[in-house]
Amino acid sequence: MQREGNKGVIERYVDAFNRGDLEALCALFAEDAVVYGVLGWGGMDKVRPIWEQLITSLQMQLRIESIVEEGDIVAVRYTETGVFSAPFQGTAPTGKSYKVVVMEWFELRAGRILRRWGARDSAAIYRQLGIPLGP
Repeated sequence: MQREGNKGVIERYVDAFNRGDLEALCALFAEDAVVYGVLGWGGMDKVRPIWEQLITSLQMQLRIESIVEEGDIVAVRYTETGVFSAPFQGTAPTGKSYKVVVMEWFELRAGRILRRWGARDSAAIYRQLGIPLGP
């Protein structure tokens, strides 16, 4: 059972992401939302294709380990896992899996996500998946 309030919004974000439901995921964000991530930043038009690739190519999944709310701010620590099962950024899939600790920080307004900052160790992910790190 999911909570009400801002923590509940973030739990619905995780659930939609894990199910690969991009419509439900994007509906949780305000119209003028901005997402800052390792692979790029911008509005839904910019980040939706990135999320789609993470879901389809890396089978990315999030598990909430801890969540803290203070007013309109929610901070989350996850365990992120995935399997490199389809081409990703020009690299053929290796079938390898990964697991890392991830942090995300959310600012919400009127029950919708206004800003999201994500921090993850992409180098560790790439090493675990067998993706080359440099040119």
